Amino acid sequence: MRSSLLFPRIKHTRAIRAAHTPAVSLRERMTGVCVPPSDSLVEYAAYVGGKKIDALGIPDALEIVRAHNAAAEAASDGGAGSGKGSGGSNAFVWVGLHEPDAPEVEWLAEVFALHPLAVEDAVKAHQRPKVERYGDSIFVVLKTVAYIDHDVLTATSEIIGTGELMVFVGPDFVVTVRHGSHCPLAEVRARLEDKPKLLNRGPTGVLHAIADHVVDRYLSVADRMQAELEDVEAMVFADVSARDIGRIYNLKREMIEMKRSVMPLQSPMSTLAQRRMIPSEMREYFRDVVDHLARVCEQVESSNELCNSILQAALARSNALANEDMRKISSWVAIMAVPTMIAGIYGMNFEHMPELDSVFGYPLVLGVMVVACTLLYRGFRRNGWM
Repeated sequence: MRSSLLFPRIKHTRAIRAAHTPAVSLRERMTGVCVPPSDSLVEYAAYVGGKKIDALGIPDALEIVRAHNAAAEAASDGGAGSGKGSGGSNAFVWVGLHEPDAPEVEWLAEVFALHPLAVEDAVKAHQRPKVERYGDSIFVVLKTVAYIDHDVLTATSEIIGTGELMVFVGPDFVVTVRHGSHCPLAEVRARLEDKPKLLNRGPTGVLHAIADHVVDRYLSVADRMQAELEDVEAMVFADVSARDIGRIYNLKREMIEMKRSVMPLQSPMSTLAQRRMIPSEMREYFRDVVDHLARVCEQVESSNELCNSILQAALARSNALANEDMRKISSWVAIMAVPTMIAGIYGMNFEHMPELDSVFGYPLVLGVMVVACTLLYRGFRRNGWM
C-alpha cells in the first residue's frame, strides 16, 4: 500500500517539475544558481525505510522524503489499528557540510526553513555548546576535541585540538555543519547505514548517534590526557627543572581548553533528553549519553585538579632544589672564609704578629686552616647542608 501511495506521487511530481523546469545538472543547481562553487558539501542522502536513496539534488531528496512520510501517514490513518508514525514514517534527508560559506548555509536555510539566528551561528562558529528550539526544529552546538599525537611533550606542544559541530534537526531532515578537521562524521554515517534499525529512528536517531560519537571522543581524549598526566607526575618526582615546569604549564593550559569544551555541554544535553520533540523511545538513549558525559566531566575535573597539584609540586620541588643548592654554596663559602680570613690577617704585614719569627709558624697556621675547614665541613655534612 505504501509503494502504491509513494512512488506514483513521486513520479507525478517529477513529471510536473520536468515540464516546467529546464534540465540542469546537480552542480548547476547547487553551485551555478544557488551557491558559489565550494567543496564544503561533504555528503547528502535521503533515507527511506532504513535504506539510502539516491537523488539528483537536495531538493529532490527532500521531496522523496516528504512524499514517503505523507504516504506513510495516510496509510497509518487509513489502516485499522495502526498508530501514527509507525511503520517507517521516519524518512529524512541528511546533509553534511564542512566549514561552509554563508551563501551555502543560507541556501540550505531556504530549502529546510532554518531559523536565521541558527544559520548565523552556524556560519560564524565559535559558539558555546547549547541546545535551542526554533519552531519544529532543534539547533544543537557541540564542541569537538581530538588528541594530537606528539613524540616529546614540550612547552609549546599542542595536545588538544578543538572544533565545533552544529546540528539542525527537523521532522524530516538533519543538517550537520562541522568546523575544524576533528571528529569527522563519516564513521557515524557508515555505521548507521549498515544498521537500518538505527536509521529507522529518524532524525533524532542521527542526533543521538552524533552526540554519542562526540562524547565517546571526549572519553578517549580524557583517558589519554590522564596517561599524559601520570607520565608528567612521575617526571616531577624523579627530577624537575625550569623546562619541565614549562611542559607542565602547557599541559595545564590544554586541560583548561578541554574543560572549556566539555563542561558547558552538560546542562544542554541534560535538557535535550527531556524535550517534547524527542520521542519517548529515544529519551533513554540520550540519558545514556548524558551519563557518559557526566563521567567525562568528572574525569576532566579530577585531571585538572591533579594538574594543579602537579604544577604546585613541581614549583615546590624546584624551590627546594634551589634552596639545597644555595645551602651547598653557602657551606662552601663559610668553609673557604676561614683560610681567607687567616691569610688576610697575616697579609697585613704588621711587625708584631704571633709566630712570625717562629720556625713552625707557617706550618702551624696551615694546620689551623685545615682543622677549622674540616670541622666546618663535618658540621655542615651532619646537618644535611652538603
